[in-house]
This record gives sequence, structure tokens and C-alpha cells, in this order.
Amino acid sequence: MLIKQAPDIPSSEITSESVYRRRRQILKAMLAGGAMMAAHPAMALDRYALESDDKRYPGPDWLQTKLRAAKAGDPVTGESLTPYTDVTGHNNFYEFGLGKEDPKAKAQNFNTDPWKVEISGEVGKPGTYTLEDLLKPHALEERIYRLRCVEAWSMVIPWVGFPLGDLIKRFEPTGNAKYVEFTTLQDPAQMPGQRSFFSTLDWPYVEGLRMDEAMHPLAILAVGVYGDALPPQNGAPLRLVVPWKYGFKSIKSIVRIRLTEEMPKVTWNQTAPSEYGFYANVNPKVDHPRWSQATERRLPSSLFSPHIIDTRMFNGYADQVAHLYSGMDLRKWF
Repeated sequence: MLIKQAPDIPSSEITSESVYRRRRQILKAMLAGGAMMAAHPAMALDRYALESDDKRYPGPDWLQTKLRAAKAGDPVTGESLTPYTDVTGHNNFYEFGLGKEDPKAKAQNFNTDPWKVEISGEVGKPGTYTLEDLLKPHALEERIYRLRCVEAWSMVIPWVGFPLGDLIKRFEPTGNAKYVEFTTLQDPAQMPGQRSFFSTLDWPYVEGLRMDEAMHPLAILAVGVYGDALPPQNGAPLRLVVPWKYGFKSIKSIVRIRLTEEMPKVTWNQTAPSEYGFYANVNPKVDHPRWSQATERRLPSSLFSPHIIDTRMFNGYADQVAHLYSGMDLRKWF
């Protein structure tokens, strides 16, 4: 399905990390190989094969093969991609610690192969599947999305994945399926944050979507970023990406997907219901009780160059998703 870019994103310019680091080589390649790129769009993902010190995560051979065959995303968003270093080094993944640098520092030995995902609940074909079997029927594609954290910082990230709705259809949801619940791995031996005395969350981490949200073509399951497999700190090997919602909705390292008739009890909403609603749609008009949501800090930024920008309704995807919430009071159902 063709996914339209939001109307406020002109299809005219992008400054990717690869252009910054390899601009001479890429200019030469564009002159020599533009026609070849058009004929073989999967080759466009090679623009992320950078010469840098950043550690790459190729994943198992079968996944790397799928990633290299992925359809490249439209490389013109009007916004610069967040550098790979920031995407992989500035993360909230409390299973590995409370600091932004903790996931990268503490997740490097996280074992994601083999990996299994349980499909259960209101489906006609429940079961437990290896990641390879789960992905086998799905062609991967790149999606360049904004990510807006509830803490008021943001990124622009080139994910690689496939529509969540395509997966749900495979397992034949019943007429009682109204919501989709996702659960993160619980493994304190590998995830030090789950055994910390300072954690305020109950494990495992749980998130959820209404069925029409889950079936929307913008919602994807991601297995890659910047053309390679997801690093552990970014939710390897399988995570949700819902670009019109605050980042905590995009649950990481998924081991269970359950379709339910009742609204799931999700982690942050259960922990602090006055601060984190079930829907968690990006809304600059509804502040967090402790800070404004009207603006955001686009990474990379610094004390002297904070890069503050206005926050857009539904993170700039209003034209695509606003109809899902027609008639709802978005202050009550935040």
C-alpha cells in the first residue's frame, strides 16, 4: 500500500547521515548508478553502509538477507535524519537502566537469536513462532518516521519493517478482537533494570493499541534501522513503531502479541494514570503535568544549540490518523 507523506513534509530534500560522511563517494555513485538504483530499489539501503566507528548489528544471516532485499523508503522527508550515533546512543529502555546511555552500555550481550513470539487471544491461528517463521511471508520496507518522546525530545529515523496489520491478518482475528496487547521479554539475568531496586515499573513491560490503530498502515513492526538489524538498545530483534504516538507506546523486544476484547492494562498508564494515558497521541495542546508538550528538542542538540521546534498534532501525521479519533475528547482520552 502506498503511504502518503504528511502534507507538511515536502518531498524535496534530506540530509542523511551517509551524505554527511560520504558525500564525495555518493555524488560519484549518483552520477554513475542512478539508473541502476531506480531499477533495483533495494540497493538504496546501501547508502547507509558508512565508513565510521559506529558498531553495526547485521543480525543472523537470514535477517540480513531480508534487510538487504528491503524496499527503500522515500529519501526525501524535508528533515535531516538523526545521526546513527544518536539513534543508537540515546534511548529509553528501562529494562537496561534509567539513564539514556544505559541501554547501549548494558545491552551489548543481550541474546536475541533464537527468538520466539507467541500469538494468542482472539485469533483463529494461535501459536508460538520463531522470528524467522514470523517474518518469512513479509517483505520488508524502509519507513522514515519522526519519533517524539513524551519527555519532549525527538528524532527522525529510517526504520526497516512491515505493516503490523499484515501480521494480524495472517492469524485471523475473531470478531471479538478489539485491542492488541504487546509484551516485552522478562529476563532479569539479561536485563539488569528488571532486577534493580530503583525500578518503579512492574515487569514485564506491556503496551497496547486499539484494533483500528493496529491495522492502520503507518503502524509497523520494525526489525531494522539504518539498513541493518536493530541494535539491542533499540529493541532488538522486534519492536513496534507507531509514529503518531509518544515513543513509549512503541514497545521493544516483543515476545507476545495477544488480541483481546478488553482494553489492555498497559505499563505506564497503570504506573501513573494521571500522566500517561492509554492512547498517548502526540498532542501539543495537552501538556504533561510536569512539562509543556508544545515544543520539542530535535536531536542532536546541545546546551548552546538546543534545536527547539514546534510539536505538531499527531506528530505531523494528522491527515493520515486524525479520523481514528473523530468525536473523542483528546484531553480526556490522552
